[in-house]
Amino acid sequence: MKILLADDQELVRDTIAAFLRLDPSMEVEVAADFPQSLALSRKAGDFDVVLLDYMMPGMNGLAGLAEMRAALPGIPVAILSGTAPRAVAEQALAEGAAGFLPKTMSTKTLIAAIRFMAAGEVYAPMAMMTEREAPSATLAGAQLTPRETDVLRLLCQGMANKEIARALDLQEVTVKLHVKTLYRKIEAKNRTHAAMIAKEAGLF
Repeated sequence: MKILLADDQELVRDTIAAFLRLDPSMEVEVAADFPQSLALSRKAGDFDVVLLDYMMPGMNGLAGLAEMRAALPGIPVAILSGTAPRAVAEQALAEGAAGFLPKTMSTKTLIAAIRFMAAGEVYAPMAMMTEREAPSATLAGAQLTPRETDVLRLLCQGMANKEIARALDLQEVTVKLHVKTLYRKIEAKNRTHAAMIAKEAGLF
């Protein structure tokens, strides 16, 4: 498995690369910034997974994610972050990132996440991220966060994603991710079904 690892912090980059190379099935190419990672992707585009540091020079937020995904279509591109803010994580996943990986995760977990993403899955360890929200409501046996509860309440009022985003001061892609998570948690087929489940439970 060939991995492209891009991080401007030399110690972090070299440490992660060294650990990954201990696995005989993994070959790692490293880059110190986004332009260098993009050049490597074009020179040797046979990578199985790409890991990009969110804060490194040249990334321009998530613009780098979009640019790398365009350069390597079909190849999983994940974001690495030392702080892992929830809002950025949600936006990255909504914009097609294969995963959002806190740098605090163990090496064993990182290797498992890379294999998971290489298999075409999305890795989102929300439980490991900072700014976690305590559950605020239980519905259909699932624990909803305060934000998910807010989104569901407005959804029950018939609001579209764009209207919900405006009301809660969120980006529309973030609302879409919350709605998708809600469907999975309460096993709803669509917006109408989700609203019915909430109303039948007397949540609103």
